Amino acid sequence: MSVEETNNPASFKLHDLRCFDAVARLGSFQAAANALHRTHPSVFAAVTRLEQRLGLTLLDRSGYRVELTEVGRMFHARAATSLRDIDNLDGYARQLATGEEPVLRVVLGDLCDRPAVLGTLSAFFAGRPRTRLHLDYEAVSGPFERLADGSADLIFHRVDDSRYDLEQIRFREIRLLPVAAPGFLAAEAGAEITPRQLQLVTQCVIRDTARDTTPEDHFLIDGAPHCSVPDHTMKRELILHRMAWGHLPEFMVENELRTGKLINMQGRYIPGRTETLAAMRRIDRPHGPVAEELWGCLKDSLPKL
Repeated sequence: MSVEETNNPASFKLHDLRCFDAVARLGSFQAAANALHRTHPSVFAAVTRLEQRLGLTLLDRSGYRVELTEVGRMFHARAATSLRDIDNLDGYARQLATGEEPVLRVVLGDLCDRPAVLGTLSAFFAGRPRTRLHLDYEAVSGPFERLADGSADLIFHRVDDSRYDLEQIRFREIRLLPVAAPGFLAAEAGAEITPRQLQLVTQCVIRDTARDTTPEDHFLIDGAPHCSVPDHTMKRELILHRMAWGHLPEFMVENELRTGKLINMQGRYIPGRTETLAAMRRIDRPHGPVAEELWGCLKDSLPKL
């Protein structure tokens, strides 16, 4: 065998394979010819040529209706998969040629109201099957780092008013409340809680997922023991189990506050805080057509502040 033959990726033409696939699926040369907009003789010749090049008898032509041989059934199963892959590759190439992004990378921050955001993303991507959504989670300054290093196209996170390099769609204000489970603090009833009292108990904080920035220290009580968790869901569980106290978004603890499973510690010395949630992207970088469509969709569908 020559070097050229060993380097040849296939011993048959794609056209011949498509003709065989059509005959196998439709059960006759004439039906295949009609579906492919070819003549009966051309389809017959293509399948015969394919069999000769493979050295296989793929079709039994002895009866009134052509049927796959056992080898033909095995080959067709693999051929059908290969043709789907080729069609997908062709569509992918055309998508790239038009500038449509094959993937959009979206990061949800630790304060993100997931049901509201995911509902909007679900509706948008349902109509764009050619673009895959890659969804990720980051906390504290992690979402901003992902935008800075180019590994995210869009983030949903708390607003940082010092950032002038980001385009924003502000859509919700979120109150963070200092909460604890009943019985966790000895002085929770009566006198107002002071930072000195909290120095004796564990405070739970969210871990900053950023790798190359200085960690932020939101609400930390100086000198108090603290534990860290990856997200607010786990933070709420620790607080409910009397393992710590901490700040949680009000929308996550409304039911627990109403039923008495948690108490609001907010006061003169232990304030709450209001954060603004926004969709954000870089101003100084170009965005593809699907990213622009998503940005327009967010402007139309998210509530305005």
